[in-house]
Amino acid sequence: MALHFKCCPTELDEEQVLDYLQQLKTNSRTPSSSYFKHTVYGLRLAYKILSVPSKQVFLPKMKFPKQLPVVLSQGEVKRLLKAATLLKHCMLIALIYGCGLRRFELLNLLVSDVDLERGMLHIREGKGRKDRYVPLGWVLIRGLRQYLQYEKPYRWLFNGRGDNGQLQAFSATGVQWAIREATKKAGIQKRVPSHVLRHSYATHLLEMGLDIMTLKDLLGHVDIKTTMVYLHVAQLDKFRGFSPLDKMYKKPKS
Repeated sequence: MALHFKCCPTELDEEQVLDYLQQLKTNSRTPSSSYFKHTVYGLRLAYKILSVPSKQVFLPKMKFPKQLPVVLSQGEVKRLLKAATLLKHCMLIALIYGCGLRRFELLNLLVSDVDLERGMLHIREGKGRKDRYVPLGWVLIRGLRQYLQYEKPYRWLFNGRGDNGQLQAFSATGVQWAIREATKKAGIQKRVPSHVLRHSYATHLLEMGLDIMTLKDLLGHVDIKTTMVYLHVAQLDKFRGFSPLDKMYKKPKS
């Protein structure tokens, strides 16, 4: 905006600002809708810092698209785990899905956070700096025993190497690379960032009969409204939709 008008944005009048924002919304060369959003947010912050009266320039409210999360089927999760070639990559995918972890929560895990005797995983300072425990289950316990025996991780559960060769926590880029390669090998057409595995965890647990309040605690959500979005994705018997055509015709025997 400063380059466009060749002056500080706080010196612009309301008409100039709104004209510029309208140009952003209608210009096909704008990189994305987030470009418009961050322009508005940047202006709000600048006005706040410089004590410019908010009523002097009207800034539009942001409308967030209500998009439902992408979810893998149970079969796709199995294929993804089978496609991971390294034990380390298989375990990080299994933990994100099997415990519903956020990516930064996975990377912050210490070896001491794994309690194989009690079958629990301690997640320290998750979103909102809240701790929580999640159950591992026998599949993850068996996999982690094997992983700890062969990989012998030090301090962090998943280790990586920095540019200087020093031991450090595994990188976010490394996690996404491992998932992307396994996704390609498994022949999954969906885009699978790490958060899709967390979405799949929540959806599958609801479909398997877990109540929404327990799921809220396992995911580390503060507000139940955040968890309830998965009710729109999970195929629950009570709310399962169907095509009227299926009631009009008999299904052929396969």
